[in-house]
Formats: sequence, structure tokens, C-alpha cells
Amino acid sequence: MSWKKWARGPLTALAACALLPLGACAAGEAHGGTAPPSPVGKVLDDTDESGRHLREVAGKDAPGVGVEVTPDPAGGWDVRLAFRRFRCSPPGARPAAVTGRGLVVLLVDGRRVARLRTPAYHLPGRLVPRGTHRVTARLYADDGTVWAVRGRPVQSTADITVSDAEAGTARSATGGRTPAAGG
Repeated sequence: MSWKKWARGPLTALAACALLPLGACAAGEAHGGTAPPSPVGKVLDDTDESGRHLREVAGKDAPGVGVEVTPDPAGGWDVRLAFRRFRCSPPGARPAAVTGRGLVVLLVDGRRVARLRTPAYHLPGRLVPRGTHRVTARLYADDGTVWAVRGRPVQSTADITVSDAEAGTARSATGGRTPAAGG
């Protein structure tokens, strides 16, 4: 056996071992491995007031949200969300749009106060001083786009009125919903 023949065998095997994982990854993705999800909806040029692009989906397939805000006897407000065709993604979810998944941004008078991954939240009283305020729950995909139907964000709004520094009354629990929110 010549030296060239002996050296060629291990070098060929080494080259094959180095290239095999690259081909295996590509083949695994193409055949049911970890392929990226298919596109969901259509990302529009339009944005919400924070500059996030809208992700248009058909109304019949769209997620929906309802919001209810009630005074908490211990102070502040309890916010409860009801979802339709939507689930909150766990923290650390991959930043990609997946049908019916994502997070909720809670706004008070158009100002973001919380990013939610659960259907309940306690809104501190200091965020809603005396007067009437608009509490909005808006649905976002995990990639940061806003779920939308007919060019409008999927959201639900409740108006609350705080009559003094300690207590308030809920004036409207589910008013102002978009068509995608249903109802």
C-alpha cells in the first residue's frame, strides 16, 4: 500500500465529515426538520402610531380580543382579556409571525403601559388619574407586527372613569372593538 493511497482515504473521509452536516441541515429543513413557517398574512406599508407594520389577515381567520376593566377594591383596575383564535406566546418565543399567536400591548390613552403574555393584568391607579381614560388591548405577532383586518389593528377598547384618587367606575367594558374582535 502506497503512502498516497493511505493519506487520500482519511482526507476524503475528513472532507465528507466536514460537509455532511451542512447537507444534512439543508435536507432536514426541506424534509420536515426545522423549516421556517410559511408566511402569515401580508405585511402592509401602513403602521400603527408606534411605527409597527400592520400584518393583514382575512377577517374569518383573524385573531380577536375583548377587554373588560373593573375597579379593584384594593386600588387600581383589573384588566381581563378574552381571546378568539389567539394564544399568548411564552416569553422568549421565536420572533416570527405564527397564525393566532403573539402578545398583547396594553395602552392607556394611546400610551403603552404593558406587554402582556397572559389574559389578566392589574393596572395601577397611578396610571389612570381622575377623569375618563381609554384602555386598549392590541394584538401583536411575535415578530413585532400588528395583527390587522381591513387595514385596522385587531384591538378592543374600554373607557373607564376615575371619580376620585381612590376609586372609579367602569363606564364601558368592551366598547370600540374592531370587526376582528367579534361581538
